[in-house]
Amino acid sequence: IIKNMRKPHFEEFEATSLYCPRCKAAVPVRKKLLLVLPEGDQYEYLCAYCASSVGTKIDKNAPPIELIFKP
Repeated sequence: IIKNMRKPHFEEFEATSLYCPRCKAAVPVRKKLLLVLPEGDQYEYLCAYCASSVGTKIDKNAPPIELIFKP
């Protein structure tokens, strides 16, 4: 039994700036929910200046979807 198991110092990265090919620079980004998938929520990162898509991310720690049906 290994008793000295370390926990990671972080759970997940969150992008605050990414390279925008249209602006040709690292720019602040906005995160927008794109899709709700069975494996997690997919987000798109948009350039704060020109609104170009600069990346995507799937959040696998999203809470499961609960469906409620009324008769």
